[in-house]
Amino acid sequence: MVHARLPHALAPLAALLLLGAAPAPFDMAARMLPAPATPGPNVTPYVKHEAGPIALTHVRVIDGTGGPAQADRTVLIENGRIAAVQSAAEAVPGQYKIIDASGKSVMPGLVGMHDHMYYTELPNLDATGKSESPRVIPQMTYSSPKMYLAAGVTTLRTTGSVEPYADLNLKREIDAGHLVGPHMDVTAPYLEGPNSPFIQMHQLKDAAEARSFVAFWADQGATSYKAYMNITRAQLGAAIEEAHRRGLKVTGHLCSVSYPEAVALGIDNLEHGFWTNSQLDAGKAPDNCPRNSAEPTIAAMTPTGDAAKALIALLVSHHVAVTSTLPVFEGASPNYRTLPPRQLEMLTPQARQDYFYLRSLGQNRPADRMAASAKMWANELGLERAFVAAGGLLLAGPDPTGAGQVLPGFGDQREIELLVEAGFSPVEAIRIGTLNGATYLGLDKRIGSIAPGKNADLVLVKGDPSTTIADIENVDTVFKDGVGYDPAALLGAARGHYGQY
Repeated sequence: MVHARLPHALAPLAALLLLGAAPAPFDMAARMLPAPATPGPNVTPYVKHEAGPIALTHVRVIDGTGGPAQADRTVLIENGRIAAVQSAAEAVPGQYKIIDASGKSVMPGLVGMHDHMYYTELPNLDATGKSESPRVIPQMTYSSPKMYLAAGVTTLRTTGSVEPYADLNLKREIDAGHLVGPHMDVTAPYLEGPNSPFIQMHQLKDAAEARSFVAFWADQGATSYKAYMNITRAQLGAAIEEAHRRGLKVTGHLCSVSYPEAVALGIDNLEHGFWTNSQLDAGKAPDNCPRNSAEPTIAAMTPTGDAAKALIALLVSHHVAVTSTLPVFEGASPNYRTLPPRQLEMLTPQARQDYFYLRSLGQNRPADRMAASAKMWANELGLERAFVAAGGLLLAGPDPTGAGQVLPGFGDQREIELLVEAGFSPVEAIRIGTLNGATYLGLDKRIGSIAPGKNADLVLVKGDPSTTIADIENVDTVFKDGVGYDPAALLGAARGHYGQY
């Protein structure tokens, strides 16, 4: 989170004359899920089980579809795919390496839909909350991929890049087996308008530049786009048209543009649930982000109210997905707890100090402000439930940015736990964090659920998350393309470095 319908541009023929012939059809599966590479020397230290015929026996299967867990099953893995799911009573072919998974559960690899590769730094932050400008965003190219994979995230969308070439090159190195990490949908640099608070973001001049910006980054290899808080309607409309012309999608962390305005322009996805919608903000000027960044709307939009019902119906009818990022707002929850030691250990000493500065400030807010935050939190949980009940596609991601409140991987797990707090059943929450993301990406035939023929992107955990969602944190092994990775080794390498590199 780094925090009137326009006339449709041109008639189809005129648009073709202006823009040229449409590019060749885009194959998301080929770009995001290339043929598995043999792990190289920088990857093998993290490998627990090499690729080969593997049988997970006596395992509980949580298949990602939202259906009930299946007890005492055997999952056969071969050639990077799921070969079969059968009763544990059936014989296992002799060539398979048997892993006794008694007391454990297997679920699809998480599909993180708001998973940055950077950290937001407040220079010289002190205990009063004061910091100096400019706010800076260092890249976490070393620690983040390891932390994501260790937590069971086997596919992610960066959802906004600050160092796009670093993200593109990281994806290439992971795909080649030279570095360890998840499959990546690399989002282009932010589509941002004037007055951005981030010095590392480009500020678009007009709609024509928005269009050329999208085209340039598509040619560089970006596979998605994210509009940001100060974009104008004209810029957003042009960006969406060009992205769609190339078979790519646009999401948005909005503010200057309201949710209904973005829907009218053809946006595919909206980030941060309903927290960044500004449509009910009093006195909001067109194309401008209100000073309070849309908080009045989430405070006023009760889940059963007419405004919420109308907005949800609009989103569902236009097939606009919504990404839940509950961890980044959890500070508003009356139940928010200090991060556990195993997460704090991942941070650099400075990042830990900054976290506790901000944590203390949050704990010492005036009572009326805490009550207002709790109301917004309750509205957000209810709106997400109502959106899904109406048939909306809810995605999941943590938004790991800034002072250690939300960490890569750990935040993805926490997001699913918070969906259960919001009222979803554990298997429904797991579906939101797995198959729903794959469906949005157009990869549901390859990932997101457990079925024969799909990629062997799996998470083996101790316990039963289908009844106790906190067991999702007890990761034993993460399989990506049939290779089993050791979460302890991955976290051990990153420990103490998040916030540094």
